[in-house]
Amino acid sequence: MLVAGNDRMQAVITQMEEVCQTIEDNSRRQKQLLNQRFESLCAVLEERKGELLQALAREQEEKLQRVRGLIRQYGDHLEASSKLVESAIQSMEEPQMALYLQQAKELINKVGAMSKVELAGRPEPGYESMEQFTVRVEHVAEMLRTIDFQPGASGEEEEVAPDGEEGSAGPEEERPDGPLSPNRALCGAPWS
Repeated sequence: MLVAGNDRMQAVITQMEEVCQTIEDNSRRQKQLLNQRFESLCAVLEERKGELLQALAREQEEKLQRVRGLIRQYGDHLEASSKLVESAIQSMEEPQMALYLQQAKELINKVGAMSKVELAGRPEPGYESMEQFTVRVEHVAEMLRTIDFQPGASGEEEEVAPDGEEGSAGPEEERPDGPLSPNRALCGAPWS
C-alpha cells in the first residue's frame, strides 16, 4: 500500500513537472508573440514618423528655396541699383558738358527703368512658421498606456468589439493581472 502511494505520488510529481514545463513553454511563446506585436507597433510608428519628417523636410526646402530666390532677386536689384548710382556720380564729374548731357539722358532712362522693375513680394507674415506640422499624440499615448491582456483570449487573435474597436478588459480594478508596467519602453528592450 505504501509502495502504491509512493507510485501515485511520483506520478503526481511527474505530472506537475510536465505542467511546469508546459507553463514555461507557453510563457515563452506568449512573450515572443507579445514582442512581435510591440515590434510591429514600433515599426508602424517609425514608418509614420519617417513620412511626417519627410513632409516637413519637403516644406522646409520649398520655403527655403523661395526665400533664397527672393534674396538673390533683391540682391541682384540692389547691386544693379548701386552700379547705377556709381555711374551717376561718375557722370557728374564729367568735365565736358556735351558728354555729361548725353550720359545724363541715358542715366535718367536707366533710373526710370530701374524704378519700374517689380520685385516679387516679400513672404507674408508668419511664412517662416512650421506650426502646421504639429502632431498631437496625447490620445494615442493614453490609448497605448491602456494596452492590457485580454482575459479569455486565445493569444493568437485579438478580440474585436462589434463597433470595430478592440475589446477592453474593463477598468484596472476588474483586471486580474493589472496593467502592463508603464515604465517599460514601447520600442525599447524586449519584454522578459
